[in-house]
Amino acid sequence: MRSDSRSSVFSVRGMVGILAVGLIVILAVFPTRILARGPGGAGPTAPAAATQQNALLLGASWYPEQWPESRMDEDLKLMEAAHITFSRVGEFAWSRMEPSEGKFDFDWLDHAIAKAAQHHVAIVLGTPTPAPPAWMTQKYPDVLRVGMDGRRAVHGNRQHFSFTSERYREFCRQIAGEMAKRYGHNPNVIGWQIDNEYAEPSYDDFTKQKFQEWLKAKYKTLDSLNEHWTTSYWSQTYFDWSQIPLGEGYNNPGLRLEWKRFVTDTWASYQKNQVDVIREHADPRQFITTNFMGFFDGFDHYTVSKGLTMASWDNYVGSGHVDLDANGITHDLTRGFKRQNFFVMETQPGMVNWAGVNNFLNKGEVRAMAWQAIGHGADAVEYWQWRSALSGQEQYHGTLLGADGTPVPLYSEITQIGDEFAKASDSLKGTTPVSQVAILFDYDSRWAIDFQEHTEKYDQMGLLQAYHRALRPYATSIDVVNPHAPLDGYKLVVAPDLNLIPEDLAKHLLEYVNNGGQLVLGPRSGMKDQYNALLPQRQPGLLADALGGRVEQYYALEKDFPVSGAWGSGTSTIWAEQLKASAADAQVLMTYGAANGWLDGQPAVVTRAYGKGHITYIGTVLDEKTLAAAAAWMAQQSGVMSAFGPVADGIDVCRRVGAGKQIYVVVNFKRESQSVTLPHAMKAVLGGADETTFVLPEYGVEVLQDNQQ
Repeated sequence: MRSDSRSSVFSVRGMVGILAVGLIVILAVFPTRILARGPGGAGPTAPAAATQQNALLLGASWYPEQWPESRMDEDLKLMEAAHITFSRVGEFAWSRMEPSEGKFDFDWLDHAIAKAAQHHVAIVLGTPTPAPPAWMTQKYPDVLRVGMDGRRAVHGNRQHFSFTSERYREFCRQIAGEMAKRYGHNPNVIGWQIDNEYAEPSYDDFTKQKFQEWLKAKYKTLDSLNEHWTTSYWSQTYFDWSQIPLGEGYNNPGLRLEWKRFVTDTWASYQKNQVDVIREHADPRQFITTNFMGFFDGFDHYTVSKGLTMASWDNYVGSGHVDLDANGITHDLTRGFKRQNFFVMETQPGMVNWAGVNNFLNKGEVRAMAWQAIGHGADAVEYWQWRSALSGQEQYHGTLLGADGTPVPLYSEITQIGDEFAKASDSLKGTTPVSQVAILFDYDSRWAIDFQEHTEKYDQMGLLQAYHRALRPYATSIDVVNPHAPLDGYKLVVAPDLNLIPEDLAKHLLEYVNNGGQLVLGPRSGMKDQYNALLPQRQPGLLADALGGRVEQYYALEKDFPVSGAWGSGTSTIWAEQLKASAADAQVLMTYGAANGWLDGQPAVVTRAYGKGHITYIGTVLDEKTLAAAAAWMAQQSGVMSAFGPVADGIDVCRRVGAGKQIYVVVNFKRESQSVTLPHAMKAVLGGADETTFVLPEYGVEVLQDNQQ
């Protein structure tokens, strides 16, 4: 769930196995790629008995601790009737599990898990560490986080702990360990969620000390740190490690970047503290994940994901309605954290309670949103929440049951989703999106630009989404990955604004191009090194020689200027870079028109063959029409081809491949019927017939199995 307006920004290959333990238990079963790994990719995690069952899981977050035990059966009957196959339990129940220090009460949770098994509902256990109990915060106030204003948090919220507190980590390890000892071999517990929506760091003195120790371990000497940060600027030179402040506010760019990296490593070690003790006591078949928040930028998700079996995220819309592209790219981002399928661990049951206007999604929109997640690589969709507590801060949040415990109107739409998941499960089992195109997303570069935007109009996420939207008609599926990820399988790699390109990354990108790849760089690329210091070479830095050109000057624009060339005539907006093509074989694709004098007639886009491939630099933010023409050129140059050819606006076509199958999930986000024409007849899994042309009603969905691969 979300109690603020942060953009929310997962999935295990569906697996449900049948084990007899006095009753029939349905276990979520994961396809081979995820089953073959434990956390971080090591070791087998699935027994042979856990074979091919539900590839698609439907869930609802359930809080049995908030209700009398007599209510359990009724809740679970309604879950089973809605085809809900799993439920997350326990992530905020610490005060119920440990009502006083060292005194544990799991009887109620035993009953809940056993009752769920009777109704074929598997359990994901959440460790309750986002909400420490009052006895702890009263006796040990040092476990509470301190805000940037120096004030210590008070009890009664969530995420009010200090992520560096050694005392708090010991309490977390203890509760996670007690849970793992008790449920690590329970056949109806299929996995674990660590904590909930990692978010706020602490700014206490101990955190400052740990940051200084972290810097010392990295830089070894103050001379090294001072050199890389150019601390002679403004007399920032440090003579003792204890002089270094926390990296928030208007401060040295190197300091600020290292603070973000420290926060990342701290969340990773906070998570590992619990993962290790769970793994010590739990079956390898039980997955471990946590629920991220999409494009939330508080830490590097690629790093934190390494310790997990899979990534998950919480998919919320807030005000308004589903934006096909914004939602789709966030699924692609989460899939890219570990380059495998993911879970949607929370999603919006019609409405939330934390947005500016908490409108309800249109009838059919929740179903379309669920199927889009599946198309982009989710193997599970879970709704938050099953039923609201009668009190608490989220009373108005959407649910599947009303306060009286009976279904709300949306329940029937959830039931339809569950029925369709069951129908399509066999077809989607063992499949994952396979992409010809990758978009590179880098947290270091995002932070570096955010620290020094240079223009308040510069919108990194908007630019990323614009490239994704322009390429989607040609690509069918797009991966969003770390720049250091393997790139050799992609025909086209696009980096919208890769600000930091240190030597190792430059070598990696050039190797991709030299071997035949098509690399497209956007504005502000290649300005800085790994310390957030300006490179001594002009943009794109260590890639300039390969490009056969460079950036002469960059400009934050007060107004739009014309640009024209191979991609037609359009406008340069927000940001423009004056390029120079120095190599004889470098080709200028677009030039600026009458602008500010400096840009007039100068190159805006340069491309050049390098090795077996090409490198292209787009030095400006292009308008939507011109960027669409650029995307068409990129697709033609790289040989990227869409599955169905052009489709109507508002149609999302998603491809999943594997186990000898090619599956398409097609979703219509328009509030009107639209037709889709296929290149040849395909099996309509939901419709039940072979189709060459079909009509999707508003928010309509079809799953197609292509037997002509």
